[in-house]
Amino acid sequence: MKTTKIALFKGRKIRKTIHNNEWWFVVNDIVVALTDTPNVKDYIRKMRIRDKEIGKGWGQIVTLLFIETAGGKQELNCADTEGIFRIIQSIPSPKAEPSKRWLAKVGYERVQEIENPELATKRTRMLYKLKGYSDDWIHPVGCLLSHGVNGRNGALKNNENMKF
Repeated sequence: MKTTKIALFKGRKIRKTIHNNEWWFVVNDIVVALTDTPNVKDYIRKMRIRDKEIGKGWGQIVTLLFIETAGGKQELNCADTEGIFRIIQSIPSPKAEPSKRWLAKVGYERVQEIENPELATKRTRMLYKLKGYSDDWIHPVGCLLSHGVNGRNGALKNNENMKF
């Protein structure tokens, strides 16, 4: 079964593969897409020197995985989504700035949701709506998210006959 796929980011091909039931991305592809560097290995080496924390933790961020290439399968440095976000933070390039601003925005929103969990419920409802779920489906799920599976006082209120 072919597990390597191609994603497009800023018009560049990013190779990705499934590892431990999640997507892992080829680090070199991400770095090239965000920097246009002609020498990605040298860029990453300098980045690891410049950002001492990422340099120290590189082995925890990056894993060698077999990726299908034009020359056959090769072991390439890959990172999961969290690792890629950490690498993006270390790239001092104008092309990386939109991603960094998005990360800051999402981080801020999650802090707000910790302070006010109703915001998380509203965000979840919106995401289900964007995925095409009906309001009839979303409302009971929102009740479960807001009040727990058993609802208030151990009942599902008006949704006692819900089927899952």
